[in-house]
Amino acid sequence: MVDQHTPHSLLVTFYAAYGREGPSPLPVTRLLRLLAALQVDAPSVRSSLSRLQQRGLLLPERDAEGAEAHVLSAQALQLLDDSDSRIYDRHTPRLADGWVLAVFSAPEPERHHRHLLRSQLERLGFGSPASDVWIAPARLYEETRHTLRRRQLDPYVELFRGEHLGFAATAEAVANWWDLAAIAKQHQAFLDEQEPVLRKWSAERVATPQEAYRDYLLALDSWRRLPYVDPDLPIELLPVGWPGGRSVEVFAALHELLRDTGAFFVDA
Repeated sequence: MVDQHTPHSLLVTFYAAYGREGPSPLPVTRLLRLLAALQVDAPSVRSSLSRLQQRGLLLPERDAEGAEAHVLSAQALQLLDDSDSRIYDRHTPRLADGWVLAVFSAPEPERHHRHLLRSQLERLGFGSPASDVWIAPARLYEETRHTLRRRQLDPYVELFRGEHLGFAATAEAVANWWDLAAIAKQHQAFLDEQEPVLRKWSAERVATPQEAYRDYLLALDSWRRLPYVDPDLPIELLPVGWPGGRSVEVFAALHELLRDTGAFFVDA
């Protein structure tokens, strides 16, 4: 998984897990201590904070004592809220729920928007049955709408809801729209890394706050991209032995075991 456990990725993961809680604005000195527990040095944290600030996701402020701090922008909060529904609210998808279709077109002078749209829809988990036509489970509509508006790409796209009527069987068509083997490989990599962690905490004593914080953030950092790679297709459309269900179970169990205990370390 690209960019996994880098300083920048771990900072984003921290904000996803704990950054909307506690004091606001969040002092930089506190972030430095919290990321140091993950072996991220201060220059790397500051560089990553600068990148998030340049993207408009963090806004510089001062805390009550006048120290350097940041708050999440409205754009960042929307992004994190959308991510929450992907990361934590996995459910049993139904074929009857249907699909959302994105059809886009950009005039020749603005053809660069086509590349941006393809890249953004792919990041959202869309597959592509044809040029400039992208498809995903219908439950991704709201997040897709938010994302395209946030990226100012909505003037070039039309969104539709519908069902697949053929001519190929839907399971056969899905195997052409997404690279299921590559997605399964990423699920297996997550399981290889995190199943031993789950066994450790399931068999041992109650986690200490710092240990829980460290293991939870590393698990979340590994997991949070997978729900964007995997569009969470109905089980009847997936190959036999699909590992996605097990990786959902493993992450959910680690979240239950470690997240709240880790929050004590963040608050300390």
